[in-house]
This record gives sequence, C-alpha cells and structure tokens, in this order.
Amino acid sequence: MSDSPPRARVVTEPLGGSPLSLAVQAGKLPAALQPWRPATVAEWRAHVERCRLAVPADWFARLKSAFNPAGAAAVRLERVIKARGVVVTTGQQPGLFGGPIYTLSKALTALELADAIEQSTGIPAAPVFWAATDDSDFAEASVAWLSDVDGLHQLTHSEKPPAGTPMSGAALGDLTAHIDRLRAACGSAPNTEYLESAAKAYSAGTIGGAYLNLLHDLLEPLGIAVFDASSSAYHDAARPVLLDALTSAAKISSAASARAVAIRDAGFEPQVEDDRGLSLVFAIEKGIKRRLSVAEAGKPPAAALAPNVLLRPLVEREILPTIAYVAGPGEIAYFVQSNAVAEALGRERPVVVPRWSCSVVEPFVERAAGRLGVQLGELKDLHAVEKRLARTAVPESVMKAWSHLNEQVRESVRALGRAVEESKLMPAPVIQGLHNSLGHRLGRAERRILAAAKRRDERVRRDLIAAAAAIWPNGKRQERVLNFIPMLTRGGEALVSDMRKAARAHAKQLLG
Repeated sequence: MSDSPPRARVVTEPLGGSPLSLAVQAGKLPAALQPWRPATVAEWRAHVERCRLAVPADWFARLKSAFNPAGAAAVRLERVIKARGVVVTTGQQPGLFGGPIYTLSKALTALELADAIEQSTGIPAAPVFWAATDDSDFAEASVAWLSDVDGLHQLTHSEKPPAGTPMSGAALGDLTAHIDRLRAACGSAPNTEYLESAAKAYSAGTIGGAYLNLLHDLLEPLGIAVFDASSSAYHDAARPVLLDALTSAAKISSAASARAVAIRDAGFEPQVEDDRGLSLVFAIEKGIKRRLSVAEAGKPPAAALAPNVLLRPLVEREILPTIAYVAGPGEIAYFVQSNAVAEALGRERPVVVPRWSCSVVEPFVERAAGRLGVQLGELKDLHAVEKRLARTAVPESVMKAWSHLNEQVRESVRALGRAVEESKLMPAPVIQGLHNSLGHRLGRAERRILAAAKRRDERVRRDLIAAAAAIWPNGKRQERVLNFIPMLTRGGEALVSDMRKAARAHAKQLLG
C-alpha cells in the first residue's frame, strides 16, 4: 500500500495590525474606547439571549432573496430561524477569483465560532458571510496574486468601470486568459472542483456577481450562508437605519470627531479619517455610489442607500440577530469609531472578534526551503537570503582571493591616508574620496561575483523564488496577498479540514 501524499502544513500566526488594532485585540485601550466583547461562556450565553430577540422573528423572510441559500447553509439557517437562534457574521468586498486567503480564514472563523456558540449555549447559531458586492473599490477587486513552483504571478483585470460603480454593476469582461493562468498555477492537482467553480463563476456577468457565485459554491457546502449586499431586499431592510443615520448626521459627525480626538489623545491614530461635512450614508444613483453630505441629510433621495464602514456593523446588528462580527485587523480598529456612532444613534454597540490568522506551507515549499537550508521566516528579506546563499555558492578559492584583495586595498588606502596626514601634502577629504571610490568599485565587483555564482546554480534560484513567493509574496504576509484557489485545488478537503481545526482552537479561545 502506497503512502498518502504529503499534506500542506497550516501554521496559526498572530493577527497583527496597526497599533490601534493591536491595542483593541489586547484590551489595552481606555475603558471609554475599548470595544466590549464577552469574555466567558456565561457572558456569551447572556449576550446570545439578548441578541436572539433583538430583531423581529420574520427577519429571514424579509431577507430571503439576499441569502438565496442552498444545501447545508439552507438547512442550518432553517434550524436557526425555527429556534429564534443567532448568527455570527463576517464579510469582505469582492476580490478577483475570491480574493486573498484571509477571505477563507474569515469564513472558517465565523463557522467555527458559530459551532462553538451553539455547543456552549444550546442555542442554534449560523455563520453568515456578508459579500460586500455594493463596494466600489475596483482596485481591490481587480487583482489576484498566484503562487506556484515557478514563483509569483499577478493577474490584473483592466476593464475599469466609471468611478463609484458598485462591483455588482461592474462588467466582468473577458477573463479567459486570467482563467488559463489560474489553471496553470493549479497544475495537475487532483481537487479540480475548486478551480472549476472559480472558472465557471468568472466566465460572465459582473465582478460582484462572479464573487457572489463563487462564495455560494465554496461556502454553502460547509454550512456558511452568503449574504448579497446589493440585493433590493437588503436595501429595503436597511433603509430605516440609514434614514435614522441621515436624520442624526450632524450629531453623528460631532460624535465621530470627538472620538477621533479621544483616540489621538490615547496615543493612536483613527483607522478612518474624520470626513467633516459628509454623512455615513451613500446613495446609489444611476449605478454610481455617492457619499451624501450632512447638508443633504435632511432630504434623502429615493435611490437605494448603503452604509459606510463605520455604519455597516450597526446595520448588520439591526437587521440580523448578530452576536459578533469576525474581523480583520483594520476592521477591528473601525469598531472603536463605530461604537461612537452607535452611541450617537442610541443603539447597542456591536461586538467584534478577531479572525483566525494563518500561513499555509505547501509540500513544494517545504521541499524548496529544505534544499536551500533556510527557515521560512528568513524569506521575508529575500535580498539577504539571496546574498547569503550566493556567498556559499562562490568557490572557496575565489572567496579567499577576494577577501585578500579587499583587505589589501583597504589597508593600502589607510596607510596612504596616514602618510598624507603626517606630511600635510593634501587635505584628508581627498583620501576619503579615494577610499569611497575604491569601496564602490570593490562592492560592484563583489556583486558581480555573487551574481555569477547565483547564475551557475539554477535550482537554488528556482527554489528561492518559489519559496519566497509562497510564504512572503512581495515581502508581505501570505494571507494578505495570495489567492486561495490554487491552494484548495492542490490541498482539497484535507487542507480545509486542517484549517477548520486550527480555526476551531481560535474560536474556543474567543469563548474563554
């Protein structure tokens, strides 16, 4: 019987973030600024009991078309609805082919936290992924980074829509070449259902629609419901809250300004800049999303309305029985300011919890790093690793000769400098200039020697490119850059299972 193929290694890591986000995560802000969240199972149970009755019993009936659930997600939602249960939400704006790994990390955290809540309290809970298809950030939605044994590949969707266009209204265009590149990055991996889901979703329609279709395919079998933030049902349900925010626009603006001052007084910078004169509400008019001013708030348009990032958590809490939002580092910092908005509107402050954070170390990366003899953390400084490996590749005789020449030149210049200083023949800066010039030439020669050594060992170069691209793409955290479709295609259900296991441990910590 043959051995099973090697599995990817899932490594849980600190979430990171700005100083403000880290302070929120550590609970170190002043009490007036620190967002509250339950710290024990007993506190979670009490919080769940409050939230389950905070929205009308028919909340799902009003929002059913925004969910359009199927499979395991529909079954789980039905159980929650019948028992007046609760939901754990998370979300993300569209990204090409689903976006970076943290999109999946968020969804799995929400799933495992909902499971943990249900097991601890006995009250049914369901995870909900808020697909922010009403977002108009084309720059984020148009790029995907792929990693494989050949290194890092960037895909960019170039058919930019007019500024302010929600991604639900932005044409997808022809992505055949991008899908081919995605297929190539996946290679001959066995779990092609993930690749085919992405290819099918991104074959036609809009950017937001493709993202939504892919999420339905990937998340619903896990029991995670997907919510479409561009649906008319959502706009109708959210409108009373948004109208309230417009009526109170001046009050909210004052509260937001005061909160920004308090954050700076505590030694931090606000995550969201204080936009004086603007409300927290957008109008979507003739397919374009526009921020309404405080001056316009008294006469809201008949067009569909949408919240900004500070108001959205309150909208979620108002229309869904939400017990917590699973957030990334930037979103966690938002909640310090969102709480001020909640207080200005006289509404309960929403609860935020940090998502699980990870790196996925695939077998080809382990093999490459092993051949190189480098630790994965070293790959963040690719230049330093390249230089070290190149030095080891230079023949010993060349390194000895180079070191001897280097020392001889430097000692000769120092001796000349001493002699000139004693004889007062010329100013010292002249010799210093000679020293700098020769140093530059020696450095250039060294770089040429190292470059020649690197060119001689093609395998070392390929291993280094592959490993660095997979773990520290562009010198950044893997989960914030790399698209997850190739990883799922190579790792399949085994990878998802390992990620869930690690996210489950994180969820249990959140419950205390």
